[in-house]
Amino acid sequence: MVFLPPNRASLSEATRLARNRIVPNIHDIVALSIMAALLVLLAHGAAAMRGSAELLVSQPVTLDPANLPEYALRTTLRMFAAIIASLVFTFIVATLAAKSRRAEKVIIPALDILQSVPVLGFLTFTVTFFMGLFPGSQMGAECAAIFAIFTSQAWNMTFSFYQSLRTVPHDLDEVSRGFGLSAWQRFWRLEAPFAAPGLIWNTMMSMSGGWFFVVASEAITVGHTTVELPGIGSWLALAIDKKDFVAVGWAVLAMGVLILIYDRLLFRPIVAWADKFRSEQTASQEKPRSWVYDLLRRTRLVKTIGVPLAWGWQRLMLVRLGRPQLKVQTAEQQNLSRLSDRLWLAFIAILAGAGAIFTAHYIHSELGWSDVAQAFGGGLATLLRVIVLIAIASVIWVPIGVWIGLRPKVAERVQPLAQFLAAFPANVLFPFAVLAIVATGASPNIWLSPLMILGTQWYILFNVIAGASAFPSDLKEVASVFKLRSWSWWRNVMLPGIFPYYVTGALTATGGSWNASIVAELASWGNTRIEAYGLGSYIAKATEAGDFPRVVLGIAVMSLFVTLFNRLLWRPLYVFAERRLRLD
Repeated sequence: MVFLPPNRASLSEATRLARNRIVPNIHDIVALSIMAALLVLLAHGAAAMRGSAELLVSQPVTLDPANLPEYALRTTLRMFAAIIASLVFTFIVATLAAKSRRAEKVIIPALDILQSVPVLGFLTFTVTFFMGLFPGSQMGAECAAIFAIFTSQAWNMTFSFYQSLRTVPHDLDEVSRGFGLSAWQRFWRLEAPFAAPGLIWNTMMSMSGGWFFVVASEAITVGHTTVELPGIGSWLALAIDKKDFVAVGWAVLAMGVLILIYDRLLFRPIVAWADKFRSEQTASQEKPRSWVYDLLRRTRLVKTIGVPLAWGWQRLMLVRLGRPQLKVQTAEQQNLSRLSDRLWLAFIAILAGAGAIFTAHYIHSELGWSDVAQAFGGGLATLLRVIVLIAIASVIWVPIGVWIGLRPKVAERVQPLAQFLAAFPANVLFPFAVLAIVATGASPNIWLSPLMILGTQWYILFNVIAGASAFPSDLKEVASVFKLRSWSWWRNVMLPGIFPYYVTGALTATGGSWNASIVAELASWGNTRIEAYGLGSYIAKATEAGDFPRVVLGIAVMSLFVTLFNRLLWRPLYVFAERRLRLD
């Protein structure tokens, strides 16, 4: 063996390459400038949230356009705080429901109930709690607003992630088990990447869904307690109360700018990054693009700074938490499992029965049967509206969502527009609806109904886009080879492929429509107020009056209607999609 002295030219070249990895280039300067600006804005907004509660009284919300940037920042921080909490909730709760049959029997019905509880219903119970938790500080009101926004975001994301975990292809699951991956490794190596495309699109939808309820979240009125936090939602509430169309226009413009900014800086790069998680045998020729994603890939210093984080993440992925699970069970284990399931179901039934008896006793002691009949009658009216509106939205948005999802370049252009339309608060259209209904003498029971679907129809669109975007390219090529066209293509190829995603979108759109009925069935413009007969208007009036027993009754009836509807329709469709329409 001969040892040669190192070549000086080789050493200098290696030194130069190492230096180039850490010397910032123009891409680093742009990326670091954007990060620095975001950190400054975050620090400023966080400091304002910790201010004294007296400032809410001494410095009330005004319609001065100079204050709008500050209000936009405060609202955006609340939205992102809620979306982070929703992601944590999704990973924990959806995974537990997908992995454990016993947990699933509790979590899924609970999610059905929670998504039907209106934002105003949560505020009724949480405002006083959070205000007492942080006495003398704005943090109490901020936490109440963030929690209210969280309740409009979390359920959609949880259902999406749960559906994806339940429909992971069997062959990929068997391969991961064959390699002896632990439950922790299988989750991060297979299940989370498989669920990523659907979760990302539903996160965008949830972000927009939070905007839909931002007025109720920032301008809080529960009984004699009124709190107005600086934000676009409280600006809109004040503008509507004062009949100021110009101020409403300023709020909508600010909302559009914010959505465009965080779509370009956050969501579009994530969509481009997650494209590598598509489940397919052949690579797609069209891929989503993002200038921010390309910018980060071309950086030097930023990538070097991220090396330790990447190394730590890779080490964390190698941790073997949980044992490799075998699906084969002995007869004795199967019998023991069935017995445990029956005991668990009996325990749940006892708890549910006890809760129903307690609620019925409370309502009976505080209210009469006429109130119960009124609530159930309103529930039937709202149910009819929800069914008709979901059917119409499905016919419209499923074809459009498929067309967009199959074309990444179109999706790139449509994405911010779809987010803006999904985020557009129905409250902005209330003045026009009220004025038109009053001027024409039209029936509020019919023409207020479309306001219920304005913010929730987008759940169907976003989920269908996610399903079409994740549709394997090899299956599209097979359909092209066999020259499937028209209805044959829809029936045999695309509808089965997007069906699990559609069920998730329709289910969450149904729950969102029930929730939106609170603000849609009781519309006002200044002193002019019109009302549609339904459960939403019943709960809204009870909340404004601080009538706690009727709020409880309305929420209980709405939860019952939503749970039964989901059990009879959407759950069987979920099971069908899981068993018959998996991409195996």
